[in-house]
Amino acid sequence: MRGGDGGRGDSQQEYLFKIVIVGDSAVGKSNLLSRYARGEFDHASKATVGVEFQTQCLQIDGKEVKAQIWDTAGQERFRAVTSAYYRGAFGALLVYDVTRRSTFDSVSRWLDELNSHSDTTVAKMLVGNKCDLENIRDVSVEEGKKLAEAEGLFFIETSALDSTNVHKAFEIVIREIYDNVSRKVLNSDSYKVNLESNGVSLVDGNGSRKAWSKYSCCSV
Repeated sequence: MRGGDGGRGDSQQEYLFKIVIVGDSAVGKSNLLSRYARGEFDHASKATVGVEFQTQCLQIDGKEVKAQIWDTAGQERFRAVTSAYYRGAFGALLVYDVTRRSTFDSVSRWLDELNSHSDTTVAKMLVGNKCDLENIRDVSVEEGKKLAEAEGLFFIETSALDSTNVHKAFEIVIREIYDNVSRKVLNSDSYKVNLESNGVSLVDGNGSRKAWSKYSCCSV
């Protein structure tokens, strides 16, 4: 991907962030990712075994931002595998199915697990997926908003089927990470750390790599 319109040079920087998608099985995590990354929806999508990821690139403030988005399996037998992948995440989408209240009730457990295994304060988005199925909705919009407010999360409802709010959900999280990391970088060089242990990097125009440590997500 190219940098901003200002052209290539020493000021050009590239950001790399790790984002995880968590939630119960069959809430639509894989289809949210495939819709965002490839514009695809698989009606026959099967449960993810283990973990897979996609890298998506976008431009923010003339800089190239790469989001490495991990689709973590929701089935209980895979939780020991996925827990390791929370580490180094700077963003998370906690997904439930608006037609299945049990998946909404599980959000608190997923949030606890995320907080327990994350190495950083992550930008968190609560996502109520399958909002196109309004006729069989089991969780109201207000309930989602209330939980998000109580837990300090962003909130949005999406439909991977018809693309409603899918790009917006990911891009809000990516922008939140970028804004917070950028503020830390501007305020102090003391946040520079080894990339391999922190999961966020900046690459300048000469290809040399810089990295910064944890950031504090601003309040919602």
